[in-house]
Amino acid sequence: MNTPKNNQPNNGQPIERNIAMELVRVTEAAAMSAARFLGKGDKNLVDQAAVNAMRNVLGFVRMDGIVVIGEGEKDEAPMLYIGEKIGDGSEPKVDIAVDPVDGTTLTAKGLPGAISVVALSTRGTMHCPRNLVYMNKIVTDAEAKDVIDLDAPVAENIRRVAAAKHKKIPEITVVVLDRPRHEKLLNDIRKAGARVKLISDGDISAAIEAALPETDVDMLMGIGGTTEGVLSAAAIRCVGGAIQCKGWPRDEKEKQAAIEKGEDLKKVYTTEDLISSDDVFFAATGVSTGDLLKGVRYFSGGAFTQSIAMRGRSGTMRWVDARHNFNKLEKLDSEKYVKERHWAQE
Repeated sequence: MNTPKNNQPNNGQPIERNIAMELVRVTEAAAMSAARFLGKGDKNLVDQAAVNAMRNVLGFVRMDGIVVIGEGEKDEAPMLYIGEKIGDGSEPKVDIAVDPVDGTTLTAKGLPGAISVVALSTRGTMHCPRNLVYMNKIVTDAEAKDVIDLDAPVAENIRRVAAAKHKKIPEITVVVLDRPRHEKLLNDIRKAGARVKLISDGDISAAIEAALPETDVDMLMGIGGTTEGVLSAAAIRCVGGAIQCKGWPRDEKEKQAAIEKGEDLKKVYTTEDLISSDDVFFAATGVSTGDLLKGVRYFSGGAFTQSIAMRGRSGTMRWVDARHNFNKLEKLDSEKYVKERHWAQE
């Protein structure tokens, strides 16, 4: 569990308002701040600008939130640390997961596909297996969600997904992070006859693409970040599809440490294990243009952004194209917001 023991769900009461639309303002602010450092070669500046902007706007959202996935522990991250209380303190009580920029390296190098992400669910329903940094994952859409099995051979999963989606195997596309650890996986996928789409970073947006039936991606497979897996599960809980993951220790020392902390390395986590409520909300804004979202585009005195907003109970996914006027935003928002924007310009 990733929340204090006394943090129980909201007495079974559903969250009536669509907080996802409010979360879009959060990811928009983070994306616009981060995008000012596009291609400048410093991923730390990208991350810091996004964290500052995200934390500021989260503070104005009507909620009693606790960060369960953030920038690290309190002594490692002065802002958006795990356990930090965020929001204005009013109901509802919620868990919050943030990734100010999924793809800081992409942004720093001026590459496509970076997004800013926030997810939120009823207090006590967001669970992050923290004992391992990485997890082995498989993701697909609603049409094939009941046929995948992380413990089955790669070729078998591809065959099952192809059958469920009424496709031929050579028509199946599997997205994989381009890492040396995936050499065998890539060989297995290609040997099975499926197509491969390699990405350098950004497996949250890739997981969403795999979960959406209208994209050209049928599956995501491979080893990626644990926290990114939980954020992906929040989006998948909203739009349908399925994610399965299992802890992947990087070495024997990490493996033994995880076992000593009670981690079951054979356990396969499902979407419902990671997000145990339909009262979940997800928002993301493009930082640099990718297959899922357009990136921030500046014009004199403002910027265009593209975002997605999702709600679990309704299954609704909204695409939000916005035009921002910086001069008017400075008059409307707090002095703190203005300072953050000016800091990002320096």
